[in-house]
Amino acid sequence: MSSQSSVILETVSVLVKSGTILYPTDTIWGVGCDATDAAAVEKLYALKHRDHSKSMLILCSDINMVERYVAPVGDKVRELLLGRDRPTTVIMPLRRPLLATNLVAADGTIGVRIPQMDFCQLLLRTFGRPIVSTSANLSGCPSPASFAEIDNALMRAVDYCVPQSMEAHSGGSSSRIVKLQPDGSILVLRQ
Repeated sequence: MSSQSSVILETVSVLVKSGTILYPTDTIWGVGCDATDAAAVEKLYALKHRDHSKSMLILCSDINMVERYVAPVGDKVRELLLGRDRPTTVIMPLRRPLLATNLVAADGTIGVRIPQMDFCQLLLRTFGRPIVSTSANLSGCPSPASFAEIDNALMRAVDYCVPQSMEAHSGGSSSRIVKLQPDGSILVLRQ
């Protein structure tokens, strides 16, 4: 069995080379890459057979990373991102030019989540940049609740598959999704 620290280092070594990863998150298993690398993001779209009009979200380690790569965060958004009751993705306007442009939605927004899972936190802190997170399934297929439900073709398509042993504390269900409106109000898109 691999130690968490060696798995983190192996995963980061793939991310820095524009690689794609299959990894557990605080919600469901996801596929991801460096959110600042347009070539890696393009590989994700291709391996998921996903239309470019369907944007993907990013994971950030903390509010500082959100503010550095996405936009300043007000109290309402901070509370949603740091909430402990349920993982929440906040769709917000992108105000920084650091993310891959093919990751940003047509309306100039990006979905952001701060995972509470130890593995994700350590991965994000070690990597030092946001990581794309999209469900580990082909476009249009059901999202896998566990490692056992991931399609073998997708496992073979990514550059690195995090061992199943890192799955501890993965929630098994999707995040709540809310969108920050221009007037500062919050619209719930998925409860």
